[in-house]
Amino acid sequence: MNPVAEMKQITKSFGQNHVLKNVDFTLMPGSIHALLGENGTGKTTLMNILGSIIPKDSGSIKLFGEAYESNEMNQQVAFIHQELSLVNDLTVFENVYLGRELRKSFFLDKQKMIEETQHYIELLDVALKPTQMVSSLNPALKQITEILRAVMQEARIIIMDEPTSSLTDVEIDHVFNVIRNLRENGVSIIFISHKLNEVLEICDAYTIMRDGNVVATGEVTPDLTEAMLSRHMVGRELSTEVIYRERPLGSTILELANLSKEREYKDINMTLKKGEILGVTGLLGDGRSELFMTVAGANMPYSGSMIVNQKTVKLHNTTQAMRSRITYVPKNRKENGIITDLSIKENMTLPILKNFYRNGLLNNQAILEHNQCYIQELFIKISDVNHLITSLSGGNQQKVVLARALGTNPDIVILDNPTQGVDVGAKLEIYTLIMKLAEEGISFVILSSEFPEMHNLCDRVYVMFQGQVRGEFTREELNEEDIMLVATGGSINGRD
Repeated sequence: MNPVAEMKQITKSFGQNHVLKNVDFTLMPGSIHALLGENGTGKTTLMNILGSIIPKDSGSIKLFGEAYESNEMNQQVAFIHQELSLVNDLTVFENVYLGRELRKSFFLDKQKMIEETQHYIELLDVALKPTQMVSSLNPALKQITEILRAVMQEARIIIMDEPTSSLTDVEIDHVFNVIRNLRENGVSIIFISHKLNEVLEICDAYTIMRDGNVVATGEVTPDLTEAMLSRHMVGRELSTEVIYRERPLGSTILELANLSKEREYKDINMTLKKGEILGVTGLLGDGRSELFMTVAGANMPYSGSMIVNQKTVKLHNTTQAMRSRITYVPKNRKENGIITDLSIKENMTLPILKNFYRNGLLNNQAILEHNQCYIQELFIKISDVNHLITSLSGGNQQKVVLARALGTNPDIVILDNPTQGVDVGAKLEIYTLIMKLAEEGISFVILSSEFPEMHNLCDRVYVMFQGQVRGEFTREELNEEDIMLVATGGSINGRD
């Protein structure tokens, strides 16, 4: 069986930064091939070359047995980026045909486009309508719409960069069903991910990169483990110890009393202590993100009361939340976390820029020192802080967003899906930093669907279901089965 894609001795440099160093990569027909590595190791750059987005410096590429240059557009390769490129204000069919609309004489043939979109929706066996607005779709259906667009362009190779980074377990199952359907129809998938459990579940081959080199490649077999993959990724044994450390907690710093917002959440009662790490989890539609956007001053109006440091507050915007020393890291990095037209330096300091003025002038040296502090503490891989934020890998962008939040000197940090797109080694670094800051008295709210994340960090966990708190677990009570039961509307030992 001949490869559908074969890349040999690929090199790529950006200035003095050698990103790819004689990389080989082979993709077989009908394969789901995992491409793994820490943030900044060159995975996305390699796939950008295969997808004709950027040119290689040297090396050769064959597609379907024929040589081709990476600067030649090849419609048979589709790249679904980590940050989705859909237009929320258009329908599903308008998005999948964007830039290649069907016409009847001088007019758009909307009926034909709707019919064709419906045909491919049925082939993928997904619950989607061509005329749905993309803004109304959940994250899984948005991801599937991107896949639909690739399939309708008759792509035979689809590159998926972190396709599940912002999805719940139920949504991930939905996307995986579509990916398996594609494999059965002969489409080859390159699956870039940091979730090693997903690699073992859905992939049949893997390639691991480190520092611009391929360090391991092989088949996914029953005896392959996450520890074996992670060892290749980071070049060392990772600690399997839980990061959590017991410590004394202070008095209540945040209290939510009967907090409600129509169609989003209802009668929420929660408390958070000084230095506590609180987890909030659930499934699709649980309302946790909407709830804590309200706490961060970004989701008005609401009813009920919010008490911060023993004072009742009414937060109408994020500026007021910052004054109450509350900061928020959103789950959708592209839409709400980064400003793509600004540099790394500007993204890291934007909310606190006024703190760096001296006698009416911006003190660039003070900004540099501030940024370097967080770059070192979070191990952010940056060649120049003046480069655009989009020059960084997704994981390093996430670290910059986290650095910006911590730079506001908060008492309460709300992290919504805090390690999305972050590799296994960097996750441990972030977890360790969170625990260190909690020991210093900063309080954290972790919004996550990943049980290992909560088990690594949290003192307590609230479970939400359809906009309501359905359970509260102490650390001693934490177990994945009970949390999943409550998250799906069930009850345990009389819990409601």
